Amino acid sequence: MDKERKMMIFCLIVAALSSPVFTEEWKANVVTFLDALVSSCVVVPCSFTHPRGPLPTSRLRGIWHCSTNHKEYIYNDDNTLIVDSFRGRTKLLGPLGQNNCTLEIIDIKDHDNGPFCFRIELAKTSTDTSTTDKFSFVEQCVEFRMLTDPPKPILNHANTAIQDHPYTLTCSVTHTCPSHVPKLTWNKGTADMATEIHREVQRGLWEVQSILTFIPEEKDDHTDVTCTAAFHGKPESSETMTLYVKRAENYNHIIILTVVGIGTAVLFGVFCILMVKKYKKRIAELQNQEGSLLSCYSHISFREITLP
Repeated sequence: MDKERKMMIFCLIVAALSSPVFTEEWKANVVTFLDALVSSCVVVPCSFTHPRGPLPTSRLRGIWHCSTNHKEYIYNDDNTLIVDSFRGRTKLLGPLGQNNCTLEIIDIKDHDNGPFCFRIELAKTSTDTSTTDKFSFVEQCVEFRMLTDPPKPILNHANTAIQDHPYTLTCSVTHTCPSHVPKLTWNKGTADMATEIHREVQRGLWEVQSILTFIPEEKDDHTDVTCTAAFHGKPESSETMTLYVKRAENYNHIIILTVVGIGTAVLFGVFCILMVKKYKKRIAELQNQEGSLLSCYSHISFREITLP
């Protein structure tokens, strides 16, 4: 009996090792820790590979379940199998046929902290829903840190604005729900003055930026500029800065004085030249007259000397 029992155990081990689940590798890449804003939403980036190679979405079944209970589904194709507390709040964002198991949860509750794990099931055919292979990625589960208050925006700007010159402010906020991006608004300027940029900071964390450019006036000095971030589900946060506007340097009076001075100097120079020409001519006439008188005087003197 001992030999038969040992042989049976050996056969079971060989059969298990020869199973496709064990002989071929299943992998999942799940972000394991994320912030989740209560009453808003969160997106869990997830991808996987399976030993059967590329398969149509119709043959794949994606399931998300609690790590402590594989039958406690927070997402399932069959909505009736989802636990009441998650029904209607979860969905897959990517096609399983492209190895995308990304999960979205909306209307986050303060008890949705997890951990939650992904499971893939392979159906025999597109019409036969019975599964041949199943694999739960229990070592790649996600857990949430629940946020009761939304993150505050960050403002970047120059310390002082110059009157009548373009001034730019940047408002940015991070989030974990790219399917419902936070909306950034300003209390100054108009919507067409702002440009929005979206980027992924790291896997599972995104950032939205709003860049506002406007022309400050003298009346804007010492006024508040506020950027407000409105998250999905209506949580809001804001950040405010005080705007200091420096008067633009006005050099018009200097330019006017300089032009007047140059103009005056030119006119004075022209006047001097004209006066010099005028009096030079007069001096020449006087010199000619003086020469004539001297000549006449000399002639009279000479006649006086020669008289007997």
